[in-house]
Amino acid sequence: MAATQQVSIECIKGDIANQPDIDAVVNAANAELQIGGGVAGALHRAAGPGLGEECRPLAPIKPGQAVITGAHNLPNRYVIHCLGPVYGVDEPSDELLAACYRNALGLADDHELTSVAFPSLSTGAFGYPMGEAARIALMTVMNVSQNCQHLQLVRFVLFNDRAAELHRRTLETLQHES
Repeated sequence: MAATQQVSIECIKGDIANQPDIDAVVNAANAELQIGGGVAGALHRAAGPGLGEECRPLAPIKPGQAVITGAHNLPNRYVIHCLGPVYGVDEPSDELLAACYRNALGLADDHELTSVAFPSLSTGAFGYPMGEAARIALMTVMNVSQNCQHLQLVRFVLFNDRAAELHRRTLETLQHES
Protein backbone atom coordinates (compact mmCIF):
# COMPACT_ATOMS: atom_id res chain seq x y z
CA MET A 1 0.00 0.00 0.00
CA ALA A 2 1.35 3.41 -0.94
CA ALA A 3 2.08 5.88 1.84
CA THR A 4 -0.66 8.45 2.21
CA GLN A 5 0.21 12.12 2.10
CA GLN A 6 -0.10 14.30 5.18
CA VAL A 7 -3.59 15.78 5.43
CA SER A 8 -3.74 19.51 6.12
CA ILE A 9 -6.08 20.55 8.93
CA GLU A 10 -7.15 24.16 9.22
CA CYS A 11 -9.45 26.01 11.60
CA ILE A 12 -11.15 29.19 10.39
CA LYS A 13 -14.04 31.48 11.26
CA GLY A 14 -16.55 31.39 8.43
CA ASP A 15 -19.82 30.27 6.90
CA ILE A 16 -20.09 26.50 6.39
CA ALA A 17 -22.59 27.14 3.56
CA ASN A 18 -20.00 29.19 1.64
CA GLN A 19 -16.95 26.95 1.16
CA PRO A 20 -16.67 26.84 -2.66
CA ASP A 21 -13.18 25.28 -2.68
CA ILE A 22 -14.31 22.21 -0.66
CA ASP A 23 -15.65 18.92 -2.11
CA ALA A 24 -18.08 18.21 0.78
CA VAL A 25 -19.44 20.17 3.69
CA VAL A 26 -20.65 18.41 6.82
CA ASN A 27 -24.10 19.11 8.18
CA ALA A 28 -24.75 19.02 11.92
CA ALA A 29 -27.97 17.20 11.14
CA ASN A 30 -31.03 16.27 13.12
CA ALA A 31 -32.23 12.66 13.15
CA GLU A 32 -34.81 13.36 10.43
CA LEU A 33 -32.20 15.09 8.18
CA GLN A 34 -34.52 18.06 7.66
CA ILE A 35 -34.13 21.82 7.93
CA GLY A 36 -33.54 22.92 11.50
CA GLY A 37 -31.68 25.63 13.32
CA GLY A 38 -27.98 26.45 13.23
CA VAL A 39 -25.84 24.62 10.67
CA ALA A 40 -28.67 22.39 9.40
CA GLY A 41 -30.88 25.42 8.78
CA ALA A 42 -28.12 27.37 7.01
CA LEU A 43 -27.15 24.47 4.75
CA HIS A 44 -30.72 23.51 3.87
CA ARG A 45 -31.67 27.12 3.09
CA ALA A 46 -28.59 27.59 0.88
CA ALA A 47 -28.98 24.18 -0.83
CA GLY A 48 -32.67 24.62 -1.62
CA PRO A 49 -35.60 22.22 -1.20
CA GLY A 50 -33.95 19.42 -3.21
CA LEU A 51 -31.64 18.66 -0.27
CA GLY A 52 -34.53 17.93 2.07
CA GLU A 53 -36.18 15.78 -0.60
CA GLU A 54 -32.98 13.75 -1.13
CA CYS A 55 -32.54 13.35 2.63
CA ARG A 56 -36.07 12.14 3.38
CA PRO A 57 -35.57 8.44 2.44
CA LEU A 58 -32.23 8.31 4.33
CA ALA A 59 -33.81 9.26 7.67
CA PRO A 60 -33.86 8.63 10.50
CA ILE A 61 -30.22 8.33 11.50
CA LYS A 62 -28.81 7.62 14.96
CA PRO A 63 -26.15 9.55 16.91
CA GLY A 64 -22.72 8.88 15.43
CA GLN A 65 -24.06 7.94 12.00
CA ALA A 66 -23.31 9.78 8.76
CA VAL A 67 -24.96 9.75 5.31
CA ILE A 68 -24.02 11.53 2.10
CA THR A 69 -26.14 13.42 -0.44
CA GLY A 70 -25.62 15.76 -3.33
CA ALA A 71 -25.08 19.44 -2.47
CA HIS A 72 -27.85 20.86 -4.70
CA ASN A 73 -27.45 24.68 -4.76
CA LEU A 74 -24.42 24.71 -2.46
CA PRO A 75 -21.04 25.35 -4.14
CA ASN A 76 -19.85 21.83 -3.21
CA ARG A 77 -20.26 18.35 -4.68
CA TYR A 78 -21.68 16.70 -1.55
CA VAL A 79 -23.15 17.22 1.89
CA ILE A 80 -22.25 14.68 4.56
CA HIS A 81 -24.92 14.64 7.28
CA CYS A 82 -23.87 13.63 10.82
CA LEU A 83 -26.07 13.29 13.86
CA GLY A 84 -23.96 14.26 16.85
CA PRO A 85 -24.82 13.21 20.38
CA VAL A 86 -26.90 15.37 22.69
CA TYR A 87 -24.50 16.03 25.57
CA GLY A 88 -25.56 14.29 28.77
CA VAL A 89 -28.26 12.28 26.96
CA ASP A 90 -26.67 10.18 24.20
CA GLU A 91 -23.96 8.06 25.81
CA PRO A 92 -21.09 7.41 25.56
CA SER A 93 -21.07 10.93 24.12
CA ASP A 94 -17.31 11.03 23.43
CA GLU A 95 -17.44 7.81 21.39
CA LEU A 96 -20.56 8.91 19.50
CA LEU A 97 -18.99 12.29 18.68
CA ALA A 98 -15.78 10.63 17.47
CA ALA A 99 -17.91 8.25 15.37
CA CYS A 100 -19.45 11.24 13.55
CA TYR A 101 -16.05 12.44 12.38
CA ARG A 102 -14.78 8.91 11.64
CA ASN A 103 -17.89 8.00 9.61
CA ALA A 104 -17.88 11.32 7.72
CA LEU A 105 -14.24 10.87 6.74
CA GLY A 106 -14.96 7.29 5.70
CA LEU A 107 -17.74 8.47 3.37
CA ALA A 108 -15.46 11.19 1.99
CA ASP A 109 -12.74 8.67 1.25
CA ASP A 110 -15.22 6.19 -0.27
CA HIS A 111 -16.32 8.97 -2.67
CA GLU A 112 -12.66 9.88 -3.43
CA LEU A 113 -13.06 13.40 -2.05
CA THR A 114 -9.94 15.49 -1.41
CA SER A 115 -11.45 18.10 0.91
CA VAL A 116 -14.08 18.22 3.66
CA ALA A 117 -15.32 21.10 5.84
CA PHE A 118 -16.75 20.40 9.30
CA PRO A 119 -18.67 22.61 11.69
CA SER A 120 -18.20 21.97 15.40
CA LEU A 121 -20.64 19.07 15.73
CA SER A 122 -22.92 18.88 18.81
CA THR A 123 -21.68 22.15 20.38
CA GLY A 124 -24.75 24.25 19.57
CA ALA A 125 -28.23 23.17 20.60
CA PHE A 126 -26.89 19.71 21.58
CA GLY A 127 -24.87 21.30 24.39
CA TYR A 128 -21.47 19.64 24.00
CA PRO A 129 -18.75 21.73 25.72
CA MET A 130 -16.69 23.38 22.95
CA GLY A 131 -13.24 22.58 24.40
CA GLU A 132 -13.97 18.89 24.90
CA ALA A 133 -15.70 18.61 21.51
CA ALA A 134 -12.77 20.32 19.74
CA ARG A 135 -10.25 17.90 21.28
CA ILE A 136 -12.33 14.83 20.29
CA ALA A 137 -12.96 16.18 16.78
CA LEU A 138 -9.37 17.14 16.05
CA MET A 139 -7.85 14.00 17.58
CA THR A 140 -10.25 11.82 15.58
CA VAL A 141 -9.55 13.69 12.33
CA MET A 142 -5.78 13.51 12.90
CA ASN A 143 -5.94 9.74 13.51
CA VAL A 144 -8.50 8.74 10.86
CA SER A 145 -7.16 10.96 8.07
CA GLN A 146 -3.84 9.08 8.14
CA ASN A 147 -5.69 6.11 6.61
CA CYS A 148 -7.59 8.08 3.95
CA GLN A 149 -6.39 7.49 0.40
CA HIS A 150 -7.71 10.69 -1.21
CA LEU A 151 -8.15 13.30 1.50
CA GLN A 152 -5.81 16.29 1.40
CA LEU A 153 -7.62 18.99 3.41
CA VAL A 154 -9.92 19.02 6.42
CA ARG A 155 -11.24 22.46 7.34
CA PHE A 156 -13.07 23.27 10.54
CA VAL A 157 -15.38 26.20 9.83
CA LEU A 158 -16.29 27.84 13.11
CA PHE A 159 -19.05 30.32 13.90
CA ASN A 160 -16.99 32.94 15.76
CA ASP A 161 -13.43 34.04 16.54
CA ARG A 162 -13.43 32.43 20.00
CA ALA A 163 -14.36 28.99 18.64
CA ALA A 164 -11.84 29.28 15.78
CA GLU A 165 -9.04 30.27 18.17
CA LEU A 166 -9.94 27.45 20.59
CA HIS A 167 -9.77 24.94 17.71
CA ARG A 168 -6.42 26.35 16.50
CA ARG A 169 -4.89 26.13 19.99
CA THR A 170 -6.24 22.61 20.49
CA LEU A 171 -4.85 21.53 17.10
CA GLU A 172 -1.39 22.94 17.95
CA THR A 173 -1.41 21.14 21.31
CA LEU A 174 -2.42 17.82 19.75
CA GLN A 175 0.20 18.16 16.98
CA HIS A 176 2.91 18.77 19.60
CA GLU A 177 1.74 15.75 21.62
CA SER A 178 1.89 13.35 18.65
